[in-house]
Parts: sequence; structure tokens; C-alpha cells
Amino acid sequence: MRLNLKITNMTARNDVREYLGRKLRSLERTLDFDDPSVMVDVELGRTTRHHEKGDVFFAEINIHRGKESFRAVADWSDIMSAIDGMRDAVARELQSAKGKKFSLTRRSGQLVKELLRSGYAGVEYSAGFLGRPARAGWKYLKNFRLWRK
Repeated sequence: MRLNLKITNMTARNDVREYLGRKLRSLERTLDFDDPSVMVDVELGRTTRHHEKGDVFFAEINIHRGKESFRAVADWSDIMSAIDGMRDAVARELQSAKGKKFSLTRRSGQLVKELLRSGYAGVEYSAGFLGRPARAGWKYLKNFRLWRK
């Protein structure tokens, strides 16, 4: 993993860097840190210099993993809360992508199981075992001959 940290309109403190490192390490279940193709861009800072109250701190993260990109932005009244909000938002995105991948695997496994049981003659799109495939899933399944002509 390559980490790029950018700090805007504020000074970089060591406790903020350590806190950010701890929060990013908590994403290790869904993100492979040993993979050199994973690039993480983090930007921390203040939106303006002259405001004192309100959501003046922001944290932004962009994760690039192969062809996938994940992005999260959080605005809070202090930098630590902004980092927490950013971490929660990107964790939701990573978990959602993982769920979509396993869902596609599960649906294609159901299709193969039905093909093995009854051959092509018994497989119909309207049979209900597969349901309406998502667009990403349909791209992989369109080469199968699912209906009789």
C-alpha cells in the first residue's frame, strides 16, 4: 500500500498522524495493505482559516485498488471526528463492494448448479432460481444460452 498524506490550512501534528494510522489499520480486514497496487490518498485540513465554529475540519480519502476506486469525505468540528467519519464512510463503501462481489459469485454458482442438474434444457431465465441479474452479473452470464429458441 502506498499512502499519500496531504495537510491543508493547518499544521501536521504527530498525534493526528498516529490517530490516522490507527484508523487506517482498522480497515485491514477489507483492504490488503501488503498489495503494492493499493494506493491511498488522504487529505486532512481546514476548509477556511477565518471560521472558528462549525464544521471547519475535513478529512478526505481516495482508495485506488486495481480498477476500483473508493472515496469518502467528512466535515466535522474537530479533526479527530472528521477522521472517524471518513473511516466509517469508506468502510461502508468497501463492505458494500465486497458484498456485491460475493453476491455475483453466489448467483453464478446457482446457475452452474442448475446447469449441472438438468442441462441447458431445464434452465430458463424466468425460472426464478437466478432472479433478475445485475448489470455487472449479466455481462458475465450473457454468453450462456439460458433459454430455448
